[in-house]
Amino acid sequence: MLRRFGSAGAALDMLPRLARRGERSRTVTAATRAEAEAELAALHRAGARLVCWGEPAYPSALAAIEDAPPILTVRGRAELLERPMVAVVGARNASANGRRFTRDLAAELGRDGVVVVSGLARGIDAAAHLGALETGTVAVVAGGVDVVYPAENRGLHEALARQGAIAAELPLGTEPQARHFPRRNRIISGMALGVVIVEAAARSGSLITARLALEQGRDVFAAPGSPLDPRCRGSNDLLRHGATLTENAEDVLSQLGALRQHPTPPRSAPSVQLPTTTNWPPAGAGELIGDDAGIELILERLGPTPVSVDELVRQCHLSAAAVATLLLELELAGSVERHPGNLVSTR
Repeated sequence: MLRRFGSAGAALDMLPRLARRGERSRTVTAATRAEAEAELAALHRAGARLVCWGEPAYPSALAAIEDAPPILTVRGRAELLERPMVAVVGARNASANGRRFTRDLAAELGRDGVVVVSGLARGIDAAAHLGALETGTVAVVAGGVDVVYPAENRGLHEALARQGAIAAELPLGTEPQARHFPRRNRIISGMALGVVIVEAAARSGSLITARLALEQGRDVFAAPGSPLDPRCRGSNDLLRHGATLTENAEDVLSQLGALRQHPTPPRSAPSVQLPTTTNWPPAGAGELIGDDAGIELILERLGPTPVSVDELVRQCHLSAAAVATLLLELELAGSVERHPGNLVSTR
């Protein structure tokens, strides 16, 4: 919206007009200054801060993905987000050996200057955070940074707030729901240069993270497990399909190589020299952005099954900028839902 309308003020002024494209039960409006100040005060009380896309503190690897969150809430040591990261995720009902391997792996990665990122779930995630707590670890949660989930990880949550960092896309006080976890996973893989999977069942949520990592161009690693253990079927299958076999930290570090020193540059971040124009549609867009015909063109190609935005651009014969703006209108109108991997569907 900054790129489309030229300034934050102009973008916010356009919200009601964009929302009128659909039949919402209430008008979409920007938060008031008082509401914003109250939220900032709550963040301060919680020991948290906002890190916005395009700012130096925003993770450069995450900024490079298609659907990077525009704002992260960060509690704890926000400077950890600027260091090279490797994600370590896996089974919640992890075996004792799996937990020990994960803790040792995370500690080795940390001693080599790598920040370990995971999801603060029980099992492998918790072991990864514990192993890297002294050297640097980031938990990406599916609710607010102030909400402890699961309850058994309360002590670890508090330790991360002091010694590591907790990051979230959602506001303070948000209780995690099932639909939040896949979107959270894209942030875990997006922050990292590579993703290590330990003990993932055949239909594990960790495999979603692995798939997202591949879509984002990240390296995928997997620890081998017993063929008799159903908790290892998914991770063993990753190895069968080309994931890097991982028995220690060196297997990860040698594969990442120069990426640790030169992480992926971000996509073009919003320039600090934004124009101040409030014209809409923007000059040179090539189409009548917001035209009813364009809306209908997109809607007839959308359904409940998610489709990539790139595919819509190809089929609608519109520019990427035009499709992005039309989808923005439909999303604000409540007609379109976004999914990880730059996919969209009707609600």
